[in-house]
Amino acid sequence: MNKKNLLGVIVSLLIFVGSFLLTGAAAAYWNLAALLVVVSGLTAAMLISYPVEHVKNAFMVARNAYRNGRATSGEIVTTLLDLSVKSKVDGVLSLERAEAKDTCSFLKTALALLVDNYKEDEIRDTLNTEMAFFNLRRQQSERFFQTMARMSPAFGVAGSVIGLIGLLMGINDTAVILKNIPVAFISTLYGLVLSNLVFSPIAENINYSTREELLNQKLVLEGVIAIGKEQNSYKLERKLASFLSPSERAGKTETLRRITRKYVEKKKAPVEPVDLVDKEPQIKAPDAA
Repeated sequence: MNKKNLLGVIVSLLIFVGSFLLTGAAAAYWNLAALLVVVSGLTAAMLISYPVEHVKNAFMVARNAYRNGRATSGEIVTTLLDLSVKSKVDGVLSLERAEAKDTCSFLKTALALLVDNYKEDEIRDTLNTEMAFFNLRRQQSERFFQTMARMSPAFGVAGSVIGLIGLLMGINDTAVILKNIPVAFISTLYGLVLSNLVFSPIAENINYSTREELLNQKLVLEGVIAIGKEQNSYKLERKLASFLSPSERAGKTETLRRITRKYVEKKKAPVEPVDLVDKEPQIKAPDAA
């Protein structure tokens, strides 16, 4: 999550919580019994529905979806243009060293296929298969949080029913009524808040990050295949720019020129002469008989 989003979330939550405090009875919105009914019931339902490993994986995917550090489409285009020029100057086999340095696992796989001399159809088939299963795994994690969002209000209602039953059991006792009324109302509130403020947004964020990563993977796929065909770098730049928004396309041609100059200057750099005098073997005089 970037800083602007984080700042917006903090401000919005402060306003949201502050709206409860305006009633002048902030403590009335906290009820441990109501919270336990919703959370315990929801946890039991999810463990009945999914294996523990899938639950752990879903939370890991959610954590990674909010973490910064993923390469943007613009950065990937710049990397692919650099690799395109490098392959023309130093040869395709030079990409093997670039593969070891790159941090994007999908790009590493694509470059490995290219260096291993896979054909275009084989590269496309392999990478498309990886993209399809990546999408499937992400959909499973997204569905996990969608299920939690769907079930949370139901357990809030269950807490309300429990509170009403307790209220009816103590209909002649004012203390019992006052004890059970908060459970009846607040458990529904907890269920709605967890559903619409926690689990639904997490599921939507996983969906968004999945779509973004699939776009980047498609970008890598087309770029690596074009590099394998030894396509003209300027034509490649035009092709890859179509994946970017109009505001992101600006400056990519100049970036390509800068990359080209870098490799041309590197190629023209003078090689320091080797000192052949020090390398000559020393011939010993024959020993006197």
